[in-house]
Amino acid sequence: MTWRKSSYSTSQANCVEIRHDDKSVAVRDSKNPDGPVLVFPQVDWRVFVR
Repeated sequence: MTWRKSSYSTSQANCVEIRHDDKSVAVRDSKNPDGPVLVFPQVDWRVFVR
């Protein structure tokens, strides 16, 4: 899986990256790639982005 930066992210702040597979979506702070990662089931992620 490859991390993808949000189109809403800026170089100054609010940098979010996601990666996904068939079952889950992972979210992390792109300025801290070795930091914590939040993982959500696909169905929950779809509800969130709607």
